[in-house]
Amino acid sequence: MNYTESLTRYTANFVDELGKNGITDVVISPGSRSTPLALVFREYSSIKEWIVIDERSAAFFALGLAKKTNRPVALVCTSGTAAANYYPAIVEAFYSRVPLLVLTADRPHELRQVGAPQAIEQIKMYGDYVKWFHEMALPEGTPSMLQYVRQKASQAFAYSEQGNKGPVQVNFPFREPLTPDFTLSDIWGVDSSKNSSDINRLEGVKYLADQHVEELADLFRTSPKGLIVCGPEMNGDFSECVCELAKAWGIPILADPLSQVRTGMHDKSHVIEGYDAFLRDSEIRERLQPDYIIRFGAMPVSKAYLFYIKEHHHIPQFVVEKNEGFRDPSGNHTIYIYAEPKQLCNQLIEKAADKQNSVEWLRKWQSYNQIAKDHLLAGEEAQITEGETVRAIADVIPDHTTLYVGNSMAVRDVDSFFMVTSKNIAILCNRGANGIDGVISSAVGAAASGERLTLLIGDLSFFHDMNGLLAAKQYQLPITIVLVNNNGGGIFSFLPQADDKKHFEAIFGTPVDLPFENAGALYNADYKVASTESALKVQLEESYQRSGLSIIEVKTDRDENTAWHRDKWNRIMAEIKEEQA
Repeated sequence: MNYTESLTRYTANFVDELGKNGITDVVISPGSRSTPLALVFREYSSIKEWIVIDERSAAFFALGLAKKTNRPVALVCTSGTAAANYYPAIVEAFYSRVPLLVLTADRPHELRQVGAPQAIEQIKMYGDYVKWFHEMALPEGTPSMLQYVRQKASQAFAYSEQGNKGPVQVNFPFREPLTPDFTLSDIWGVDSSKNSSDINRLEGVKYLADQHVEELADLFRTSPKGLIVCGPEMNGDFSECVCELAKAWGIPILADPLSQVRTGMHDKSHVIEGYDAFLRDSEIRERLQPDYIIRFGAMPVSKAYLFYIKEHHHIPQFVVEKNEGFRDPSGNHTIYIYAEPKQLCNQLIEKAADKQNSVEWLRKWQSYNQIAKDHLLAGEEAQITEGETVRAIADVIPDHTTLYVGNSMAVRDVDSFFMVTSKNIAILCNRGANGIDGVISSAVGAAASGERLTLLIGDLSFFHDMNGLLAAKQYQLPITIVLVNNNGGGIFSFLPQADDKKHFEAIFGTPVDLPFENAGALYNADYKVASTESALKVQLEESYQRSGLSIIEVKTDRDENTAWHRDKWNRIMAEIKEEQA
Protein backbone atom coordinates (compact mmCIF):
# COMPACT_ATOMS: atom_id res chain seq x y z
CA MET A 1 0.00 0.00 0.00
CA ASN A 2 1.53 3.32 -1.05
CA TYR A 3 1.57 6.40 1.18
CA THR A 4 -1.33 8.16 -0.55
CA GLU A 5 -3.58 5.14 -0.05
CA SER A 6 -2.51 4.86 3.59
CA LEU A 7 -3.18 8.58 4.13
CA THR A 8 -6.61 8.31 2.49
CA ARG A 9 -7.82 5.28 4.45
CA TYR A 10 -6.32 6.53 7.71
CA THR A 11 -8.04 9.92 7.50
CA ALA A 12 -11.30 8.51 6.11
CA ASN A 13 -11.63 6.00 8.96
CA PHE A 14 -11.12 8.78 11.50
CA VAL A 15 -13.79 10.96 9.91
CA ASP A 16 -16.20 8.05 9.47
CA GLU A 17 -15.86 7.19 13.13
CA LEU A 18 -16.66 10.78 14.12
CA GLY A 19 -19.77 10.53 11.96
CA LYS A 20 -20.78 7.27 13.62
CA ASN A 21 -20.35 8.87 17.04
CA GLY A 22 -22.65 11.76 16.17
CA ILE A 23 -20.62 14.61 14.66
CA THR A 24 -22.88 16.43 12.20
CA ASP A 25 -20.90 19.65 11.60
CA VAL A 26 -17.29 20.59 10.93
CA VAL A 27 -15.86 24.09 10.55
CA ILE A 28 -12.90 24.20 8.18
CA SER A 29 -10.39 26.98 7.57
CA PRO A 30 -8.41 26.61 4.34
CA GLY A 31 -4.74 25.62 4.50
CA SER A 32 -2.28 23.23 2.92
CA ARG A 33 -1.21 20.92 5.75
CA SER A 34 -4.84 20.22 6.70
CA THR A 35 -5.68 19.09 3.14
CA PRO A 36 -6.29 15.43 4.07
CA LEU A 37 -8.81 16.30 6.79
CA ALA A 38 -10.49 19.10 4.84
CA LEU A 39 -11.02 17.07 1.67
CA VAL A 40 -12.13 13.91 3.46
CA PHE A 41 -14.68 15.83 5.53
CA ARG A 42 -16.03 17.38 2.31
CA GLU A 43 -16.38 13.93 0.76
CA TYR A 44 -18.22 12.56 3.80
CA SER A 45 -21.90 13.15 3.12
CA SER A 46 -23.19 12.79 6.69
CA ILE A 47 -21.22 15.74 8.06
CA LYS A 48 -22.01 19.30 7.00
CA GLU A 49 -18.92 21.43 6.41
CA TRP A 50 -18.75 25.17 7.01
CA ILE A 51 -15.85 27.04 5.43
CA VAL A 52 -14.72 29.99 7.57
CA ILE A 53 -11.48 31.55 6.35
CA ASP A 54 -10.30 33.31 9.52
CA GLU A 55 -9.40 30.70 12.16
CA ARG A 56 -10.23 32.99 15.08
CA SER A 57 -13.70 33.54 13.64
CA ALA A 58 -14.01 29.86 12.70
CA ALA A 59 -13.43 28.71 16.27
CA PHE A 60 -16.05 31.07 17.67
CA PHE A 61 -18.43 30.04 14.86
CA ALA A 62 -18.01 26.41 15.96
CA LEU A 63 -18.51 27.42 19.58
CA GLY A 64 -21.79 29.18 18.79
CA LEU A 65 -23.04 26.22 16.77
CA ALA A 66 -22.09 23.75 19.52
CA LYS A 67 -23.63 25.97 22.19
CA LYS A 68 -26.91 26.22 20.30
CA THR A 69 -27.17 22.53 19.34
CA ASN A 70 -25.62 21.26 22.60
CA ARG A 71 -23.54 18.70 20.69
CA PRO A 72 -19.86 18.58 19.67
CA VAL A 73 -18.67 20.41 16.55
CA ALA A 74 -15.35 19.63 14.83
CA LEU A 75 -12.77 22.26 13.84
CA VAL A 76 -10.05 21.80 11.21
CA CYS A 77 -7.08 24.09 10.54
CA THR A 78 -3.60 23.97 9.10
CA SER A 79 -0.39 24.13 11.13
CA GLY A 80 1.31 27.13 12.69
CA THR A 81 -0.40 30.27 13.96
CA ALA A 82 -3.66 29.10 12.39
CA ALA A 83 -4.02 26.79 15.38
CA ALA A 84 -2.99 29.60 17.75
CA ASN A 85 -5.90 31.69 16.50
CA TYR A 86 -8.27 29.09 17.95
CA TYR A 87 -7.05 29.88 21.46
CA PRO A 88 -9.61 32.52 22.62
CA ALA A 89 -12.58 30.39 21.57
CA ILE A 90 -11.09 27.30 23.20
CA VAL A 91 -10.71 29.21 26.48
CA GLU A 92 -14.35 30.30 26.21
CA ALA A 93 -15.49 26.77 25.36
CA PHE A 94 -13.65 25.34 28.35
CA TYR A 95 -15.17 27.74 30.87
CA SER A 96 -18.65 27.69 29.33
CA ARG A 97 -18.58 23.89 28.99
CA VAL A 98 -19.11 23.72 25.23
CA PRO A 99 -17.94 20.58 23.38
CA LEU A 100 -15.45 21.16 20.53
CA LEU A 101 -13.23 18.67 18.67
CA VAL A 102 -10.18 20.69 17.67
CA LEU A 103 -8.34 18.88 14.86
CA THR A 104 -5.03 20.64 14.18
CA ALA A 105 -2.88 19.59 11.25
CA ASP A 106 0.85 19.67 11.91
CA ARG A 107 4.26 19.22 10.29
CA PRO A 108 5.68 15.71 10.70
CA HIS A 109 8.25 15.23 13.44
CA GLU A 110 11.32 15.62 11.21
CA LEU A 111 10.20 19.15 10.25
CA ARG A 112 9.82 20.39 13.81
CA GLN A 113 12.41 22.63 15.50
CA VAL A 114 14.48 22.88 12.33
CA GLY A 115 13.14 26.17 10.96
CA ALA A 116 10.49 24.68 8.67
CA PRO A 117 7.71 27.13 7.72
CA GLN A 118 4.47 27.06 9.68
CA ALA A 119 6.00 24.71 12.23
CA ILE A 120 5.30 25.84 15.80
CA GLU A 121 5.00 23.81 18.99
CA GLN A 122 1.48 22.35 18.82
CA ILE A 123 1.87 19.59 21.41
CA LYS A 124 -0.57 20.44 24.21
CA MET A 125 -0.52 24.01 22.95
CA TYR A 126 -3.84 24.80 24.64
CA GLY A 127 -2.60 23.62 28.03
CA ASP A 128 -5.30 22.93 30.58
CA TYR A 129 -7.99 24.55 28.44
CA VAL A 130 -8.68 21.25 26.68
CA LYS A 131 -10.02 18.22 28.49
CA TRP A 132 -7.87 15.81 26.49
CA PHE A 133 -5.00 15.94 24.02
CA HIS A 134 -3.66 13.32 21.65
CA GLU A 135 -0.86 13.44 19.08
CA MET A 136 -1.85 11.08 16.28
CA ALA A 137 0.59 8.60 14.81
CA LEU A 138 1.81 9.14 11.27
CA PRO A 139 -0.68 7.72 8.76
CA GLU A 140 -0.58 4.03 7.97
CA GLY A 141 -3.22 1.87 6.30
CA THR A 142 -2.82 -1.41 8.16
CA PRO A 143 -5.91 -2.92 9.85
CA SER A 144 -4.45 -2.27 13.30
CA MET A 145 -3.77 1.39 12.49
CA LEU A 146 -7.25 1.87 11.05
CA GLN A 147 -8.65 0.46 14.28
CA TYR A 148 -6.36 2.84 16.18
CA VAL A 149 -7.65 5.94 14.39
CA ARG A 150 -11.24 4.87 15.03
CA GLN A 151 -10.52 4.43 18.71
CA LYS A 152 -8.96 7.88 18.92
CA ALA A 153 -11.90 9.45 17.09
CA SER A 154 -14.31 7.81 19.54
CA GLN A 155 -12.21 8.83 22.49
CA ALA A 156 -12.06 12.44 21.32
CA PHE A 157 -15.84 12.55 20.96
CA ALA A 158 -16.35 10.88 24.33
CA TYR A 159 -13.99 13.19 26.20
CA SER A 160 -15.75 16.26 24.79
CA GLU A 161 -19.06 15.04 26.21
CA GLN A 162 -18.09 13.24 29.42
CA GLY A 163 -18.74 15.07 32.67
CA ASN A 164 -18.62 18.81 32.07
CA LYS A 165 -18.54 19.19 28.30
CA GLY A 166 -15.60 20.97 26.74
CA PRO A 167 -12.94 21.12 24.02
CA VAL A 168 -10.41 18.43 23.12
CA GLN A 169 -7.42 18.64 20.76
CA VAL A 170 -6.21 15.98 18.33
CA ASN A 171 -2.98 16.88 16.51
CA PHE A 172 -2.32 15.30 13.08
CA PRO A 173 1.24 15.20 11.71
CA PHE A 174 1.01 14.79 7.94
CA ARG A 175 3.80 14.18 5.43
CA GLU A 176 3.51 15.18 1.80
CA PRO A 177 1.89 14.37 -0.57
CA LEU A 178 -1.25 15.64 1.17
CA THR A 179 -4.04 14.96 -1.35
CA PRO A 180 -6.21 11.88 -0.69
CA ASP A 181 -7.16 9.50 -3.52
CA PHE A 182 -10.96 9.23 -3.67
CA THR A 183 -10.82 6.78 -6.57
CA LEU A 184 -9.89 4.05 -4.10
CA SER A 185 -12.63 1.59 -3.20
CA ASP A 186 -14.22 1.31 0.23
CA ILE A 187 -12.19 4.05 1.93
CA TRP A 188 -14.80 4.36 4.69
CA GLY A 189 -14.83 0.62 5.39
CA VAL A 190 -17.27 -1.92 3.97
CA ASP A 191 -18.41 -3.59 7.19
CA SER A 192 -19.29 -0.80 9.56
CA SER A 193 -19.57 -3.13 12.56
CA LYS A 194 -16.05 -4.43 11.89
CA ASN A 195 -14.56 -1.02 11.18
CA SER A 196 -16.10 0.88 14.07
CA SER A 197 -14.12 1.27 17.27
CA ASP A 198 -14.56 -0.94 20.31
CA ILE A 199 -15.51 2.05 22.45
CA ASN A 200 -19.17 1.94 23.42
CA ARG A 201 -20.49 4.06 26.25
CA LEU A 202 -23.40 3.69 28.62
CA GLU A 203 -23.55 6.64 31.00
CA GLY A 204 -25.68 7.07 34.05
CA VAL A 205 -26.45 10.24 35.98
CA LYS A 206 -25.43 11.41 39.42
CA TYR A 207 -28.16 11.59 42.00
CA LEU A 208 -28.31 12.50 45.65
CA ALA A 209 -28.83 9.63 48.08
CA ASP A 210 -32.15 9.58 49.91
CA GLN A 211 -30.42 10.32 53.21
CA HIS A 212 -28.96 13.57 51.88
CA VAL A 213 -32.22 14.55 50.21
CA GLU A 214 -33.98 14.11 53.52
CA GLU A 215 -31.35 16.25 55.28
CA LEU A 216 -31.93 19.03 52.76
CA ALA A 217 -35.68 18.68 53.06
CA ASP A 218 -35.49 18.92 56.85
CA LEU A 219 -33.59 22.20 56.56
CA PHE A 220 -36.01 23.58 54.00
CA ARG A 221 -39.10 22.57 55.97
CA THR A 222 -37.99 24.52 59.02
CA SER A 223 -36.62 27.47 57.05
CA PRO A 224 -39.52 29.25 55.36
CA LYS A 225 -37.48 32.03 53.73
CA GLY A 226 -35.77 29.97 51.08
CA LEU A 227 -34.46 31.26 47.77
CA ILE A 228 -33.76 29.47 44.48
CA VAL A 229 -31.28 31.09 42.09
CA CYS A 230 -30.92 30.03 38.45
CA GLY A 231 -27.76 31.17 36.70
CA PRO A 232 -26.66 30.66 33.08
CA GLU A 233 -27.73 27.23 31.89
CA MET A 234 -27.94 25.56 28.48
CA ASN A 235 -30.70 23.07 29.28
CA GLY A 236 -34.12 24.60 28.61
CA ASP A 237 -35.86 21.38 29.72
CA PHE A 238 -34.83 22.21 33.28
CA SER A 239 -36.97 25.36 33.50
CA GLU A 240 -40.33 23.71 34.07
CA CYS A 241 -38.95 21.43 36.75
CA VAL A 242 -37.28 24.16 38.81
CA CYS A 243 -40.40 26.33 38.61
CA GLU A 244 -42.45 23.42 39.93
CA LEU A 245 -39.96 23.10 42.80
CA ALA A 246 -40.36 26.80 43.67
CA LYS A 247 -44.12 26.45 43.61
CA ALA A 248 -44.09 23.31 45.76
CA TRP A 249 -41.92 24.98 48.39
CA GLY A 250 -43.57 28.40 48.08
CA ILE A 251 -40.36 30.33 47.49
CA PRO A 252 -39.09 32.77 44.83
CA ILE A 253 -36.67 32.09 41.98
CA LEU A 254 -34.13 34.71 40.96
CA ALA A 255 -33.78 33.88 37.26
CA ASP A 256 -30.79 35.10 35.28
CA PRO A 257 -31.75 35.82 31.63
CA LEU A 258 -29.32 33.11 30.47
CA SER A 259 -30.94 30.49 32.71
CA GLN A 260 -33.67 29.85 30.09
CA VAL A 261 -36.16 30.14 33.00
CA ARG A 262 -37.59 33.53 31.94
CA THR A 263 -38.81 32.22 28.58
CA GLY A 264 -41.21 29.44 27.61
CA MET A 265 -44.68 28.15 28.45
CA HIS A 266 -43.97 26.93 31.99
CA ASP A 267 -45.51 28.55 35.09
CA LYS A 268 -43.38 31.58 35.98
CA SER A 269 -45.48 32.91 38.87
CA HIS A 270 -42.55 32.54 41.30
CA VAL A 271 -39.91 33.96 38.94
CA ILE A 272 -38.24 37.23 39.99
CA GLU A 273 -36.46 38.90 37.07
CA GLY A 274 -36.04 42.50 38.32
CA TYR A 275 -33.82 41.66 41.29
CA ASP A 276 -30.70 43.33 39.88
CA ALA A 277 -32.41 46.72 40.13
CA PHE A 278 -33.47 46.59 43.77
CA LEU A 279 -30.60 44.50 45.19
CA ARG A 280 -28.32 47.44 44.42
CA ASP A 281 -29.40 48.98 47.74
CA SER A 282 -27.75 47.63 50.91
CA GLU A 283 -30.79 48.36 53.08
CA ILE A 284 -33.05 46.37 50.77
CA ARG A 285 -30.52 43.54 50.63
CA GLU A 286 -30.62 43.39 54.42
CA ARG A 287 -34.44 43.27 54.45
CA LEU A 288 -34.33 40.30 52.13
CA GLN A 289 -32.11 38.08 54.25
CA PRO A 290 -32.94 34.45 53.34
CA ASP A 291 -32.77 31.30 55.44
CA TYR A 292 -30.95 29.43 52.68
CA ILE A 293 -30.03 29.77 48.99
CA ILE A 294 -29.86 26.96 46.47
CA ARG A 295 -28.35 27.82 43.10
CA PHE A 296 -28.56 25.93 39.82
CA GLY A 297 -26.29 26.81 36.89
CA ALA A 298 -23.34 29.20 36.77
CA MET A 299 -22.99 32.43 38.71
CA PRO A 300 -25.61 34.99 37.62
CA VAL A 301 -24.63 38.05 35.61
CA SER A 302 -25.88 40.49 38.25
CA LYS A 303 -23.20 42.15 40.37
CA ALA A 304 -25.89 43.26 42.80
CA TYR A 305 -26.63 39.59 43.47
CA LEU A 306 -22.94 39.02 44.22
CA PHE A 307 -23.09 41.79 46.84
CA TYR A 308 -26.25 40.17 48.23
CA ILE A 309 -24.72 36.75 48.80
CA LYS A 310 -21.47 38.17 50.15
CA GLU A 311 -23.39 40.16 52.75
CA HIS A 312 -25.31 37.01 53.71
CA HIS A 313 -22.26 34.75 53.77
CA HIS A 314 -23.41 33.13 57.02
CA ILE A 315 -26.55 31.78 55.36
CA PRO A 316 -26.43 28.14 54.14
CA GLN A 317 -25.74 28.28 50.41
CA PHE A 318 -25.91 25.30 48.09
CA VAL A 319 -24.64 25.10 44.50
CA VAL A 320 -25.93 22.28 42.33
CA GLU A 321 -23.54 20.94 39.68
CA LYS A 322 -24.52 18.18 37.29
CA ASN A 323 -21.07 16.60 37.26
CA GLU A 324 -18.18 18.46 38.86
CA GLY A 325 -16.61 21.84 39.40
CA PHE A 326 -16.56 24.79 41.80
CA ARG A 327 -18.34 27.87 40.44
CA ASP A 328 -18.75 30.29 43.32
CA PRO A 329 -16.56 33.41 43.23
CA SER A 330 -18.16 34.85 46.37
CA GLY A 331 -15.66 33.24 48.72
CA ASN A 332 -18.54 32.05 50.92
CA HIS A 333 -18.75 28.73 52.65
CA THR A 334 -20.64 26.83 49.96
CA ILE A 335 -22.06 23.32 49.98
CA TYR A 336 -21.78 21.71 46.54
CA ILE A 337 -24.40 19.20 45.46
CA TYR A 338 -23.31 16.96 42.59
CA ALA A 339 -26.51 15.61 41.10
CA GLU A 340 -28.62 15.76 37.96
CA PRO A 341 -30.62 18.99 38.50
CA LYS A 342 -34.00 17.81 37.20
CA GLN A 343 -33.84 14.65 39.29
CA LEU A 344 -32.87 16.64 42.38
CA CYS A 345 -35.81 18.98 41.81
CA ASN A 346 -38.19 16.05 41.58
CA GLN A 347 -36.76 14.51 44.76
CA LEU A 348 -37.24 17.76 46.65
CA ILE A 349 -40.74 18.28 45.27
CA GLU A 350 -41.71 14.93 46.77
CA LYS A 351 -40.49 16.16 50.16
CA ALA A 352 -42.51 19.39 50.13
CA ALA A 353 -45.22 18.11 52.49
CA ASP A 354 -45.34 19.61 55.99
CA LYS A 355 -43.21 22.57 54.93
CA GLN A 356 -43.39 25.88 56.79
CA ASN A 357 -44.41 28.44 54.22
CA SER A 358 -43.87 32.15 54.52
CA VAL A 359 -46.40 33.83 52.27
CA GLU A 360 -45.04 37.20 53.37
CA TRP A 361 -41.54 36.25 52.18
CA LEU A 362 -42.70 35.34 48.68
CA ARG A 363 -45.04 38.33 48.42
CA LYS A 364 -42.28 40.74 49.44
CA TRP A 365 -40.08 39.55 46.57
CA GLN A 366 -43.01 39.65 44.16
CA SER A 367 -43.98 43.16 45.29
CA TYR A 368 -40.44 44.49 44.90
CA ASN A 369 -40.19 42.78 41.54
CA GLN A 370 -43.39 44.40 40.30
CA ILE A 371 -42.20 47.83 41.40
CA ALA A 372 -38.95 47.27 39.50
CA LYS A 373 -40.76 46.11 36.37
CA ASP A 374 -43.18 49.04 36.46
CA HIS A 375 -40.29 51.49 36.38
CA LEU A 376 -38.05 49.56 34.00
CA LEU A 377 -40.81 49.17 31.42
CA ALA A 378 -42.27 52.68 31.74
CA GLY A 379 -41.95 55.54 29.28
CA GLU A 380 -40.34 56.10 25.90
CA GLU A 381 -37.53 58.58 25.42
CA ALA A 382 -37.22 60.95 22.46
CA GLN A 383 -33.81 59.39 21.76
CA ILE A 384 -33.66 55.64 22.33
CA THR A 385 -31.72 54.30 25.32
CA GLU A 386 -29.96 50.97 25.62
CA GLY A 387 -32.55 49.62 28.03
CA GLU A 388 -35.32 50.55 25.59
CA THR A 389 -33.43 48.65 22.90
CA VAL A 390 -33.77 45.45 24.92
CA ARG A 391 -37.43 46.19 25.63
CA ALA A 392 -38.09 46.50 21.90
CA ILE A 393 -36.33 43.23 21.15
CA ALA A 394 -38.23 41.40 23.89
CA ASP A 395 -41.52 42.76 22.58
CA VAL A 396 -41.21 41.76 18.93
CA ILE A 397 -38.67 38.94 18.73
CA PRO A 398 -40.41 35.97 17.07
CA ASP A 399 -41.32 32.82 18.97
CA HIS A 400 -38.98 29.83 18.63
CA THR A 401 -35.92 31.92 17.81
CA THR A 402 -32.59 32.70 19.50
CA LEU A 403 -31.29 35.88 21.12
CA TYR A 404 -27.49 36.00 21.27
CA VAL A 405 -26.16 38.68 23.58
CA GLY A 406 -22.80 40.42 23.74
CA ASN A 407 -21.01 40.91 27.03
CA SER A 408 -20.44 44.11 29.03
CA MET A 409 -23.53 46.36 28.86
CA ALA A 410 -25.55 44.23 26.43
CA VAL A 411 -25.99 41.25 28.73
CA ARG A 412 -26.58 43.48 31.75
CA ASP A 413 -29.35 45.34 29.94
CA VAL A 414 -30.91 42.02 28.98
CA ASP A 415 -30.72 41.08 32.66
CA SER A 416 -32.60 44.27 33.57
CA PHE A 417 -35.07 44.72 30.72
CA PHE A 418 -35.87 41.30 29.23
CA MET A 419 -38.81 40.17 31.35
CA VAL A 420 -40.57 36.82 31.52
CA THR A 421 -42.36 35.75 28.35
CA SER A 422 -44.29 32.76 27.10
CA LYS A 423 -42.26 32.83 23.89
CA ASN A 424 -39.76 30.02 23.48
CA ILE A 425 -36.63 32.15 23.14
CA ALA A 426 -33.18 30.69 23.76
CA ILE A 427 -30.95 33.42 25.24
CA LEU A 428 -27.25 32.72 24.75
CA CYS A 429 -24.06 34.57 25.65
CA ASN A 430 -20.36 33.76 25.93
CA ARG A 431 -20.23 33.89 29.73
CA GLY A 432 -17.34 31.46 30.23
CA ALA A 433 -14.54 34.00 30.05
CA ASN A 434 -16.94 36.94 29.50
CA GLY A 435 -14.92 38.40 26.63
CA ILE A 436 -16.19 40.82 24.00
CA ASP A 437 -14.24 39.05 21.25
CA GLY A 438 -15.76 36.55 18.83
CA VAL A 439 -19.37 37.45 19.56
CA ILE A 440 -20.49 37.99 15.95
CA SER A 441 -18.88 34.70 14.90
CA SER A 442 -20.49 32.85 17.81
CA ALA A 443 -23.90 34.24 16.93
CA VAL A 444 -23.46 33.40 13.25
CA GLY A 445 -22.47 29.88 14.26
CA ALA A 446 -25.58 29.56 16.40
CA ALA A 447 -27.67 30.74 13.43
CA ALA A 448 -26.11 27.96 11.36
CA SER A 449 -28.28 25.56 13.36
CA GLY A 450 -31.14 26.76 11.16
CA GLU A 451 -33.06 28.90 13.65
CA ARG A 452 -33.54 32.63 13.10
CA LEU A 453 -31.31 34.63 15.40
CA THR A 454 -31.17 38.15 16.84
CA LEU A 455 -27.80 39.43 18.04
CA LEU A 456 -27.57 42.33 20.51
CA ILE A 457 -24.04 43.73 20.51
CA GLY A 458 -22.11 46.88 21.38
CA ASP A 459 -19.91 48.82 18.99
CA LEU A 460 -16.55 47.76 20.47
CA SER A 461 -17.52 44.09 20.39
CA PHE A 462 -18.81 44.55 16.84
CA PHE A 463 -15.48 46.11 15.84
CA HIS A 464 -13.56 43.24 17.44
CA ASP A 465 -15.22 40.62 15.24
CA MET A 466 -16.36 42.15 11.95
CA ASN A 467 -14.69 39.20 10.17
CA GLY A 468 -17.52 37.08 11.55
CA LEU A 469 -19.94 38.78 9.16
CA LEU A 470 -18.38 36.96 6.19
CA ALA A 471 -19.93 33.61 7.11
CA ALA A 472 -23.34 35.28 7.53
CA LYS A 473 -23.02 36.70 4.02
CA GLN A 474 -21.55 33.52 2.55
CA TYR A 475 -24.28 31.22 3.87
CA GLN A 476 -27.16 33.72 3.81
CA LEU A 477 -28.02 32.96 7.43
CA PRO A 478 -31.14 34.58 8.94
CA ILE A 479 -29.61 37.05 11.38
CA THR A 480 -30.72 40.43 12.69
CA ILE A 481 -27.95 42.34 14.42
CA VAL A 482 -28.92 45.16 16.74
CA LEU A 483 -25.78 47.26 17.03
CA VAL A 484 -25.80 49.58 20.04
CA ASN A 485 -23.32 52.30 19.16
CA ASN A 486 -22.35 54.51 22.08
CA ASN A 487 -18.92 55.07 20.54
CA GLY A 488 -16.91 53.23 23.14
CA GLY A 489 -16.99 51.03 26.21
CA GLY A 490 -20.27 51.99 27.80
CA ILE A 491 -19.96 49.73 30.82
CA PHE A 492 -16.97 51.69 32.16
CA SER A 493 -19.23 54.71 32.60
CA PHE A 494 -20.87 52.82 35.50
CA LEU A 495 -17.55 52.01 37.19
CA PRO A 496 -15.28 54.13 39.43
CA GLN A 497 -12.87 54.60 36.50
CA ALA A 498 -15.36 57.11 35.05
CA ASP A 499 -14.31 59.64 37.71
CA ASP A 500 -10.82 59.85 36.21
CA LYS A 501 -11.51 62.54 33.61
CA LYS A 502 -7.86 62.80 32.56
CA HIS A 503 -7.43 59.22 31.36
CA PHE A 504 -10.95 57.85 31.04
CA GLU A 505 -11.65 58.43 27.34
CA ALA A 506 -8.30 57.18 26.08
CA ILE A 507 -8.11 54.03 28.19
CA PHE A 508 -11.71 53.13 29.03
CA GLY A 509 -14.07 55.12 26.83
CA THR A 510 -12.05 54.18 23.73
CA PRO A 511 -14.22 55.76 21.02
CA VAL A 512 -13.61 54.25 17.58
CA ASP A 513 -15.58 56.80 15.48
CA LEU A 514 -16.38 54.27 12.75
CA PRO A 515 -19.21 54.53 10.19
CA PHE A 516 -20.50 51.00 10.66
CA GLU A 517 -22.87 51.28 7.72
CA ASN A 518 -19.77 50.74 5.58
CA ALA A 519 -19.28 47.35 7.19
CA GLY A 520 -22.89 46.56 6.42
CA ALA A 521 -22.33 47.43 2.76
CA LEU A 522 -19.16 45.34 2.65
CA TYR A 523 -21.07 42.24 3.74
CA ASN A 524 -24.28 42.93 1.77
CA ALA A 525 -26.35 43.56 4.90
CA ASP A 526 -29.64 45.42 4.92
CA TYR A 527 -28.62 48.38 7.09
CA LYS A 528 -30.99 50.63 9.01
CA VAL A 529 -30.76 53.14 11.88
CA ALA A 530 -33.42 53.39 14.60
CA SER A 531 -33.67 56.47 16.81
CA THR A 532 -36.67 55.57 19.03
CA GLU A 533 -38.00 52.45 20.68
CA SER A 534 -41.07 52.48 18.41
CA ALA A 535 -38.93 52.87 15.30
CA LEU A 536 -36.72 49.99 16.41
CA LYS A 537 -39.72 47.70 16.77
CA VAL A 538 -40.79 48.49 13.21
CA GLN A 539 -37.26 47.90 11.90
CA LEU A 540 -37.01 44.63 13.79
CA GLU A 541 -40.31 43.31 12.49
CA GLU A 542 -39.31 44.18 8.94
CA SER A 543 -35.94 42.49 9.35
CA TYR A 544 -37.62 39.29 10.52
CA GLN A 545 -39.45 39.13 7.19
CA ARG A 546 -36.19 39.24 5.24
CA SER A 547 -33.71 36.48 4.59
CA GLY A 548 -30.01 36.93 5.13
CA LEU A 549 -28.24 39.55 7.23
CA SER A 550 -29.87 42.69 8.63
CA ILE A 551 -28.11 45.27 10.82
CA ILE A 552 -30.01 47.89 12.80
CA GLU A 553 -27.83 50.54 14.40
CA VAL A 554 -29.00 52.20 17.60
CA LYS A 555 -26.98 55.30 18.47
CA THR A 556 -26.84 56.25 22.15
CA ASP A 557 -24.87 58.61 24.35
CA ARG A 558 -22.81 57.04 27.14
CA ASP A 559 -23.33 59.82 29.67
CA GLU A 560 -27.06 60.08 29.02
CA ASN A 561 -27.40 56.31 29.14
CA THR A 562 -25.67 56.14 32.52
CA ALA A 563 -27.91 58.88 33.96
CA TRP A 564 -31.07 57.20 32.56
CA HIS A 565 -30.19 53.85 34.15
CA ARG A 566 -29.34 55.38 37.50
CA ASP A 567 -32.57 57.38 37.53
CA LYS A 568 -34.53 54.16 36.97
CA TRP A 569 -32.67 52.36 39.77
CA ASN A 570 -33.06 55.27 42.20
CA ARG A 571 -36.80 55.51 41.58
CA ILE A 572 -37.21 51.77 42.13
CA MET A 573 -35.28 51.73 45.38
CA ALA A 574 -37.03 54.86 46.66
CA GLU A 575 -40.49 53.41 46.06
CA ILE A 576 -39.58 50.12 47.73
CA LYS A 577 -38.27 51.93 50.79
CA GLU A 578 -41.33 54.16 50.89
CA GLU A 579 -43.60 51.11 50.70
CA GLN A 580 -41.89 49.58 53.74
CA ALA A 581 -41.71 52.81 55.77
